[in-house]
Amino acid sequence: MTEELHYDVTGSGPVLLVLPGGAGHPMGLGPLTERLAARFTVVTYDPLGLAHGRLGRPVPEQRVADWSEGAHRVLEAELTAGESAYVFGTSSGGIAALDLLARHPERLAHVVAHEPPVVALLADAARQRAVFASVCDTYRSAGLRAAGARLAAALDGTPAPAAEGADAQPPTPDEESASPMGIFLSRVLQSFTASAVDTAALRSVAARLTLAAGTASRGGLLHRTATTAAETTGAAFTEFPGGHLGVLEHPEGFARRLVETLSASGSRATGR
Repeated sequence: MTEELHYDVTGSGPVLLVLPGGAGHPMGLGPLTERLAARFTVVTYDPLGLAHGRLGRPVPEQRVADWSEGAHRVLEAELTAGESAYVFGTSSGGIAALDLLARHPERLAHVVAHEPPVVALLADAARQRAVFASVCDTYRSAGLRAAGARLAAALDGTPAPAAEGADAQPPTPDEESASPMGIFLSRVLQSFTASAVDTAALRSVAARLTLAAGTASRGGLLHRTATTAAETTGAAFTEFPGGHLGVLEHPEGFARRLVETLSASGSRATGR
């Protein structure tokens, strides 16, 4: 049985598939997609259906390939014959966007991957994977606040915070499944950051790929993963407003920069 797809469509013009970060929950993306809808048919994919009535249900460990194959099925459902699509993915959605391009480049005009945590490409990959594993362990033992502080330190490249206080509590199963961030920390973060990147496949389609990072992320881990991915694959690199959450904090400037990047890519998706 084929699993149900969850996504929303707004606007008109060439198809732009949006792959959110975290656990794939598109919360907060409305201001961005509203601005993009003036130029594109914006298709926002919700891989776990968290914004479509599935929040609170048990979630198994997630795989990058499942997200990218689901995204491919969404495009097959939404694209007309001869039509190609643009893709934008951020954070964990950026990892899925890279995997989608590596597996299914034939219908993609251009892909922008914003701050994908592809630590497998770094010289210190083993250390970074261990750091993310410790974030997930902290969530399981001490809860969301303690894990969030450790994750922020990991992304900024600062020392991990002191041990959690006596009031820290592990999440209950119900608390975990009811929180997109809890699902991200328990079911997405470790498996996605441990995944390999098909650099050979991406090098062959590098002209259709742009890596991106926020100006406020300079010096941090995810600016480094984005620039390293660009160097490794031969793809373009550009900067967007804000930091890792620039898509939420600066939707107008972020949308403008995304339109500029896609317009300058030399790719053209056919119109509807």
